[in-house]
Amino acid sequence: MLEQMKARESFGNRLAIDPWGSAPEGSKGSEMSESGAAAADAERGDLAQALAGKYMTFRLADEAYGIEIVKVREIIGLMTITRVPRAPEFLRGVINLRGKVIPVMDLRVKFGMPTVEATDQTVIIVVQCVTQGRTLTMGVLVDQVVEVLSIGATHIEPPPSFGDAAIDASFILGIGKTQGGVVFLLDIGMVLSGQEAAAMLSAA
Repeated sequence: MLEQMKARESFGNRLAIDPWGSAPEGSKGSEMSESGAAAADAERGDLAQALAGKYMTFRLADEAYGIEIVKVREIIGLMTITRVPRAPEFLRGVINLRGKVIPVMDLRVKFGMPTVEATDQTVIIVVQCVTQGRTLTMGVLVDQVVEVLSIGATHIEPPPSFGDAAIDASFILGIGKTQGGVVFLLDIGMVLSGQEAAAMLSAA
């Protein structure tokens, strides 16, 4: 995870160029452009190498997502979820998993998707992540688990840029390219804001 964060930070930094360099006037723009492109390619490669590995892939509607397999503890079928009074809408409730109370996040609601009736493919992915400096074990309600997928560095692209749009996509680590399309690689702990993480922790 530390390598991923460093790679992502590095990818976002601009290349520092000395304006007083001794290159001929006519070649400065070209050299700067080439060196900047080379640096960007290197940083993109570092990010892809850091993200390469195995992911548990799942679906919400027609979209595919992946969570690092090391964060997945188990997958369970839909069970009774007890609603927590005055909890945010995305916090579906809590479950009793072998004597341990675990909060469940409805990822459809969190991503602003319309809710749907559960099917026999609806599952809860139990994950463990670090949020707000604390370890959180929680359930993630998804439409369908697909498979464990190994994604190599050559098949990973940086997360999309939304320019000045007020969209927080910091939880998207990168985009995995597969035969079936693209997979959004998620940092599941970053999906929650500070207040939302606090709500999940208090419910645990």
